[in-house]
Amino acid sequence: MKHLTMNTLPSPCYVLEEDLLRRNLSLIRSVKERAGVDIILAFKAFALWEAFPIVREYIPTSTASSIHEARLAYEELGCLAHTYSPAYTDGSFDEILRYSSHITFNSLSQYAHFEGRVKAYERNISCGVRINPEFSDVETDLYNPCAPGSRLGVVADRLPERLPDGIEGLHFHTLCESSSYDLERTLRVVEERFAPWLSQVKWINMGGGHLMTRAGYDVEHLITTLQSFRNRHPHLQVILEPGSAFAWQTGTLVSTIVDIVENHGIRTAILDTSFACHMPDCLEMPYKPVIRSAVEPTTDTYRYRMGGNSCLSGDYIADWDFNHELQIGEKIIFEDMIHYTIVKTTMFNGVPHPSIACVRSDGSVELWKEFTYDDYRNRMG
Repeated sequence: MKHLTMNTLPSPCYVLEEDLLRRNLSLIRSVKERAGVDIILAFKAFALWEAFPIVREYIPTSTASSIHEARLAYEELGCLAHTYSPAYTDGSFDEILRYSSHITFNSLSQYAHFEGRVKAYERNISCGVRINPEFSDVETDLYNPCAPGSRLGVVADRLPERLPDGIEGLHFHTLCESSSYDLERTLRVVEERFAPWLSQVKWINMGGGHLMTRAGYDVEHLITTLQSFRNRHPHLQVILEPGSAFAWQTGTLVSTIVDIVENHGIRTAILDTSFACHMPDCLEMPYKPVIRSAVEPTTDTYRYRMGGNSCLSGDYIADWDFNHELQIGEKIIFEDMIHYTIVKTTMFNGVPHPSIACVRSDGSVELWKEFTYDDYRNRMG
């Protein structure tokens, strides 16, 4: 592990700030304790295991969506995972058993296929089934798990009157960077459509998307919503598994301008990083990230498009204004680039991965990871 300063960091580089992460963790733990629920970390948004010693101080449990996430929970966070996957395979299921305390199945046919292996396992594992309320406030289809025809979860009219023996929990996921009011509306639908089955289980997992660390989120309403649900269903253990909330606004992606080109009056600052490879949600959602030095447009500002360094034609986002003309070698700092970035980077084009660093609470800067040609080569063969 190298110790650097902010001025000597490699570029590009993801930079996590410990104090900002602790701020989020403290709030999440407070919600957990005040609402009387379990809140666990979803690795699909934040799996930076170098930070797990910090996370463990506040939230010691995680969810997993694959065999590798489950193993990461066991080996690096030191816990058995609440595991859910759209499909388990025969070859990996023994490892899923080894690393899991809970296993949620996407269908009753998958549960029937693996039921014998679960019940024969040396340790008790609590099983659940994912339900699909057929309701969601998520507007982007790519992130809407309840869109018509969704492959995720069992709709109410496909459930038997009595759940199979061994199913102890229900799991739903309807949110994406959503509010407590979105959750409240979802719970009304779940309680109406799945009332016959709520009394048959011991726990309910309300999935992720609870962006409780975002500015303006009504934390008090979330707590009262959860408390009210628990009062109506006192036999149920309530579980939430947010991902983005843990790493929301906890760090940046630092990049450098390597060239500036102009075509038909459009000036593009070409960076040493890539939206397609390193900030994929910007193109998938899509959304325009915040650049630290950008300003509101006026007649006196200078407008630029930001271009990535892959050969994908669409690897760019427009437009940002600055109060000065940009220069080659200038740093461009993208805000809020820790959640759903490091976990989703690709090696398309062989574009080098950004390094990963952490600003510790004492102000020191630790370089946690640098990627090399061998990372790319080993990934390709």
